[in-house]
Amino acid sequence: MTLADLRIVFLGTPDFAVASLDALVKAGCTIVGVVTAPDKPAGRGMQLTESAVKKYAVSKGLNVLQPEKLKNPAFLEELQSLRADVQVVVAFRMLPVVVWDMPPMGTINVHGSLLPQYRGAAPINWAVINGEKVTGVTTFKLQHAIDTGDVLLQTPIPIGDNETAGELHDRMMLVGAETLVQTMKGLLDGSVLPKLQEEVFPLTVNRLPLNHAPKIFTETCKVDWNQSATSIHNKIRGLSPYPAAFTFITEKKLKIFACTKEVTTHNSAIGTASTDNKTFLKFSCVDGYIHLTDLQLEGKRRMPVEEFLRGFRL
Repeated sequence: MTLADLRIVFLGTPDFAVASLDALVKAGCTIVGVVTAPDKPAGRGMQLTESAVKKYAVSKGLNVLQPEKLKNPAFLEELQSLRADVQVVVAFRMLPVVVWDMPPMGTINVHGSLLPQYRGAAPINWAVINGEKVTGVTTFKLQHAIDTGDVLLQTPIPIGDNETAGELHDRMMLVGAETLVQTMKGLLDGSVLPKLQEEVFPLTVNRLPLNHAPKIFTETCKVDWNQSATSIHNKIRGLSPYPAAFTFITEKKLKIFACTKEVTTHNSAIGTASTDNKTFLKFSCVDGYIHLTDLQLEGKRRMPVEEFLRGFRL
C-alpha cells in the first residue's frame, strides 16, 4: 500500500491543524473526509465564520463534515461510509471511542510535546512557563485515557531563551506536519512501530518528574511579583500572545506580551512599578526587575512600551 492508497479522515479545526492537513495533501495522501467544528458567529456583526481547516478543505475540494455532536447517529453513519483506513486528529476536541476506534488502523494524534511529558490541553504554554529548553512533537495512537496512547514518532524542538509560546507554536506547527507525514510513511513500510510511553520515557530513570499541561485559566495568568525574575519572565513568554499574562497598574488591567529580566538586589517593595515616563516601565520582584516591552492597557490596543508611555503617566 502507498500513501495514495491510504484512505484518511482528518479531524481538526485551527491553523495549527491546517499545516498537517496540507502536508498530507502534498504528500499525495487520499483524504476522504475532513471533520471540523461547525461554523460559529463571530465579530461585531456575529456573522458565521468558518474554521481555518474548513477554509483550507473547501479550497482543495475536500469532503467536509461539521457535526454538532460526534455521537450523532447520522454523522457516525456518514463517517463509516467513508471507509477510512486511518484517522488523523490534530487540535480537535475529545473523541468518543466509537469515533477513534472506527478505522482498522485506528486514529493518530499529533501532540505538542514529547509524550508522556506535558499531557493535556496546553503543552506548548506549560513547557515555556516551566522554563524547558527542549520540547517536541509526538505522533501517537489514541486510546481511552487522554494522551496516553502508544508513541509512533517523536521530533525534539529546542526552545529559545526568549521565545514566546506563540513563536514556538508556529515552528512546532511545521515540524508537527512533517513528523506526521513521516509517521504515515513509516507505518506503511514498517519502519515506525508503536511503543508504550513507559518505554519511551521510563518514569524510574533518575526519578524525573512527569509534568502536565492542564487547561489555562484566568488565575493562571496573573503575575505573582513574589516570584523570581526568571519564573516571571518564563510565565510572560509562555502565555504570549494568548491568553497573555497580566498585572494591574493604576487599578487597570495590564496585559504583558513581552519583557526582559534584570536580576539584581534592590530595596523596592515587591510589585512596585517604576518608570522614566519615556523609555522603560518595570516592576520589582524578589530578585530584580521585569522590564515590560510589549503591553496592552485595559481599553487600549497593544503597543510597545515607548508608545504606551507617551500617553501614560505613573
